[in-house]
Amino acid sequence: MHCGQFRQQFTRRDMLKHCANGFGAAALTALLQDQAFSGVATGKTHFPPKAKNVIFLYMDGGPSQVDTFDPKPYLTKYNGKNPGEFFKVEDTQFDNVGKVLKSPWNFKQYGESGIPVSDLFPHIGTCIDDMAVIRSVVSQFPEHTFANYFLHTGSGLQGRPSMGAWVNYGLGSECQDLPGFVVVNGGLIPPGGLDCFNSGFLPASFQGSVFKPGGSGIANVKRLEKTAQTQQQKLKLMQQLDRFKQQQSGVHDEIESAISNYELAYKMQMAIPDLMSFTSESKATLDLYGFNAEYEPTRTYAAECLLARRLVERGVRFVELTCTSVKSDRWDQHSNLKRDHENNARAVDQPIAGLLKDLKQRGLLDTTLVIWGGEFGRTPFAQGTNGRDHNPFGFSMWMAGGGIKGGTVYGATDEWGYKVVENRVEIHDIHATMLHLLGLEHTKSTFRFGGRDMRLTDVHGHVVHDVIA
Repeated sequence: MHCGQFRQQFTRRDMLKHCANGFGAAALTALLQDQAFSGVATGKTHFPPKAKNVIFLYMDGGPSQVDTFDPKPYLTKYNGKNPGEFFKVEDTQFDNVGKVLKSPWNFKQYGESGIPVSDLFPHIGTCIDDMAVIRSVVSQFPEHTFANYFLHTGSGLQGRPSMGAWVNYGLGSECQDLPGFVVVNGGLIPPGGLDCFNSGFLPASFQGSVFKPGGSGIANVKRLEKTAQTQQQKLKLMQQLDRFKQQQSGVHDEIESAISNYELAYKMQMAIPDLMSFTSESKATLDLYGFNAEYEPTRTYAAECLLARRLVERGVRFVELTCTSVKSDRWDQHSNLKRDHENNARAVDQPIAGLLKDLKQRGLLDTTLVIWGGEFGRTPFAQGTNGRDHNPFGFSMWMAGGGIKGGTVYGATDEWGYKVVENRVEIHDIHATMLHLLGLEHTKSTFRFGGRDMRLTDVHGHVVHDVIA
């Protein structure tokens, strides 16, 4: 070559790298080099999957387990008493331990399973027979940012791949004109920022793409050029320049990801307007989700949930919904527990129930795993007088659809709802179970980085078989 940079010979791997046309082929090459994922890239899994897609309903801030899905009569019996008289009080985030605090809400049994659900969620309660409530989840971190990284990536440290990126990388997307991992931002990016949705050491194209639940969905989706031909010529020129750079310095993830993004962005110009237009949805469907609700945050979250259904309908592999602003705090009630938990629940209750029912009536719930939860729970005693502090020692999450055994309760906290006493479930176990339902063995789903085979579950994780149908 005229620049003096050349190779004496090409290996098969070199040939694949240099001749790959677009990032899709390069990504396939990378996947085939990894023994764990070889075959997965061609549509195969380690075993037959029960789910094809995931919707993660992220409840930012940490909902209170004893006020939602884990009723505790002891809190009513000993309301106003000193908690230290009954159990060891662990250090709290803000060191302001008050009295035992009963739940401001009653619980009602729903469905054939008779599982109790708080009055905060009258709509979600009607779907309880499709859900497995896990009351024994624990986290290793009591602080939002580290706990968010842990929940999303399996590590409390910044920079690891998100579970959405792992799923997107391992299985790819069934949709050619939309990203495989989409984050629908209702207005609140969690503590930890966009790194909660990052690809870490995985190829950059597998990170989450952030959509808004209204308008155009994403910025600059319409071309600025006067004609499509002009735009195509620009894209062709950029691809040629990127390829020339590769010939000079070899294949780099940043360049390949840029090529991938340009190619996908071009396709998205056609797909996004149709995706974001809800005009084809019936009035009954819009009403089901809560589009006509009086409370504005309900309408916003309704758009998030409907968009999630439309995304998985089109083959997007992993969708995460963030919380919408209720003009107070997210699910992080260090004070004003009753007011702010009610505001947050009012925003999500009807839309989530609408999503589950809509997926079910369309036959999509069988292949869509829906996960609900936050980064930790809350204390059974007050912070001050009317709040609850962070509690990583025991909290609730639930799963529905996608191979889940509905109408199930798994695990238990003590009589106070403070610490797990039965069937402890780590975040790694949640991840392992999710991957299992998608047909992936979590111990074999690895990526070689830094001299070791990295995985979402690190060296931990067990599948919670008791919640699987």
